[in-house]
Amino acid sequence: MTKLASSLDFHYPQCDHRQPHRLWSIQIDPVTMPEAVARIAAWIEQKQLSCHFVVTPNVDHVVQLYRNTELRHIYNNASLVLADGWPLVTMSKVYNKRLPERVPGSDLLPAILNDYQLRDTNLKIFLLGGKTGVPERAAENIQRTWSRIKVVGTCSPDFGFEKDPTACDRVVEEVNQSGADLLVVGLGAPKQELWLNSHCSRLKVSVALAIGATIDFFAGEQKRAPLWVQRLKMEWLQRLISDPRRLAKRYATDAVYFPYICMIEMLKKSDENGIRIDGFSADRGSVRESSDK
Repeated sequence: MTKLASSLDFHYPQCDHRQPHRLWSIQIDPVTMPEAVARIAAWIEQKQLSCHFVVTPNVDHVVQLYRNTELRHIYNNASLVLADGWPLVTMSKVYNKRLPERVPGSDLLPAILNDYQLRDTNLKIFLLGGKTGVPERAAENIQRTWSRIKVVGTCSPDFGFEKDPTACDRVVEEVNQSGADLLVVGLGAPKQELWLNSHCSRLKVSVALAIGATIDFFAGEQKRAPLWVQRLKMEWLQRLISDPRRLAKRYATDAVYFPYICMIEMLKKSDENGIRIDGFSADRGSVRESSDK
């Protein structure tokens, strides 16, 4: 973890609040990692009563969004939507709606922690997610690496807890009693987004991050690909090799659906420019996602 902290040794500028780009039926914020961290830090320091929740869609999330109207609504309710996936960044340039860079959830949390450490400012966080013992190990590693960060609570909820209102109430109360500034939710998509959207109004934290396996990474439960693999944009392959039974079907589905969804986006763009595509009407209503039908 120390190596990770030192690799992020820079201070973040103020975030330029540019308008989000509408891509794949959701609004994605065209921000860099430093700008995302600056915006999140501003929300935390304002000590607002309302909770801002952050989502980080990747290719698999986009495929789920295409097939799930409710999930699209939730992503559009989020305070900050960050592109976690090189294919999204690449295709945004094709659409002339440029996303400046990939902002992965697994890098976002250490970037936030590093920023607070560099500014010599305290930050209280709560870790929600992971198997029994995992968030506790993650907390130990975080506090060992970042002395200014205090993990004020951890919770490894029972499987299926999100369907039990009483269990959800207990989790919300535990988070609120902790006095955390930042809630880190690692329940997996789309469970974490659905849960946050349902309970965000009752959470007394400034910001909640829906960032998947990040708690597992901090605990050492899962391993990130080496930096050279990440730079080659091949981290997905390392994850597939490490967990083929869980990821092979997902990646195969994404490989079929994502190009199709991108084609739909191209048709929408042509439609917006008044161009008729053979087989498709120039009427916007005719070029909708199949999940709306």
